[in-house]
Amino acid sequence: MSESAGTVAIIEDDPGIRDLVAKLLQRERYDVSAHAGSATLLAMGNLERIDCLILDLMLPGEDGLDICRTLRAHWPRLPILIVTAKDDPIDRIVGLELGADDYLAKPFNSRELLARVRSIIRRTRDIAAIPAGGIGENFQFNGWLLRVAPRDLLDPAGNPVTLTTGEFDLLNALVQNAQRILSREFLIDWTRGGLAAPTDRVIDVQIGRLRRKLGDDPREPALIRTVRGDGYLFAPSVTRC
Repeated sequence: MSESAGTVAIIEDDPGIRDLVAKLLQRERYDVSAHAGSATLLAMGNLERIDCLILDLMLPGEDGLDICRTLRAHWPRLPILIVTAKDDPIDRIVGLELGADDYLAKPFNSRELLARVRSIIRRTRDIAAIPAGGIGENFQFNGWLLRVAPRDLLDPAGNPVTLTTGEFDLLNALVQNAQRILSREFLIDWTRGGLAAPTDRVIDVQIGRLRRKLGDDPREPALIRTVRGDGYLFAPSVTRC
């Protein structure tokens, strides 16, 4: 029997789309649980074992954004791919603000869906596969400590600051390329395997979330600076430890 490619959950009210996506993923060796709403997913418990959740924001009787908010509050590291209607850019941005790792607009191409799911799961597993206590995989800056192996961030007082999968990837990219101007294209390629157009807003939204978590004033950021027309620059000196 072939090895599972990962565990994916789907929340989609349209039975036709739900079954189509489930069968597509199952053909690619994913273990799939498909749900018409959040209740049956939450009843499963043990959501930590899910490698990726595909969440439709347009659900009758439920607000997909509320579901995203609830899941993020209780399972901050659950990778979430939100699926939205093409004419709902505000919902996409709000979903990212709530901590979704990526979004896909309907109608979507099956190959693009698979590529985004694979990218999310690969990034998560790459982080999990790093040996605990790996030498040289910790980074200090301005009193903060980013630890790659356990995938966490400690503030200057030693308190943990929870990061989503996407936020961790982005901060890791910035820290490892400190004091260099990084284009949005570079950050998209580093964090999402190039699965986005240069106009994609995921990077911008996650930069905003990182600034808030780092206490970086968005009006005059001292840590993550915006370089107009070029990208972003992580300003502090970084020490590998």
